[in-house]
Amino acid sequence: MPSSTYVSLSAQVAMENRMNSIARNVANINTAGYRAEEISFSETMSDVSKAPVSFVSMGETYISRQQGAITKTGNALDLAIEGEAWFSIQRGNEVAYTRDGRLNLDQTGTLTTVNGEPILSANGTPIQMDPEGGSPYVQADGEVVQGEQNVGRIGLFELNEGEKLTRYGGSAVLPEGIAFPLQDLTKARIVQGFVEGSNVNAMTEMTKLIMISRAFESAAKAMETTENAQSEAIRELGSTS
Repeated sequence: MPSSTYVSLSAQVAMENRMNSIARNVANINTAGYRAEEISFSETMSDVSKAPVSFVSMGETYISRQQGAITKTGNALDLAIEGEAWFSIQRGNEVAYTRDGRLNLDQTGTLTTVNGEPILSANGTPIQMDPEGGSPYVQADGEVVQGEQNVGRIGLFELNEGEKLTRYGGSAVLPEGIAFPLQDLTKARIVQGFVEGSNVNAMTEMTKLIMISRAFESAAKAMETTENAQSEAIRELGSTS
């Protein structure tokens, strides 16, 4: 099989991965705090033949950290982060991180996510409130006040820039390394009564999908042309012999 066929095939595999990534992004356009999935590609050189042949890699997936739009809800239990920081949540035995600040108060007074996962303080402990104590006031640094009492401080955590993040269901992520409490409170703050949406741009994703679909068709056409040329050469060689 000629090298051009392998090159076209590698391009199609890479584009298929990109299309799957776009599909996941589009499916989560309305998921609060969702971070878009992106793929970076690199060139792979083959030294099998005398002439160098360039292939495209399958692509390395990464999660965009760009902030999504913040929308006012007026709900005292809706929180958004302005700046580069994350909420910490307890999910089973794992501690995950999210930008989805839609919170609830369960029957025991524990402050949780909409999925029932405790949101954690900077010390890694759940925030405990009075279920009958009324709506809380959440300050910019995460301090939670209910009535006249301070009941805890919602943790804001930093994830190292450039560190690989792994999707952990919905909008939550797991960092490759260790997250640490935000020390410089000028970097980020909590705003109450707001929710951060997905950072997926629907128009951009649809444009990418159209471009990739066309590129996929071009690669398929190139493979077809190569195969037809090869078949024609074989027929001509057979007729001359």
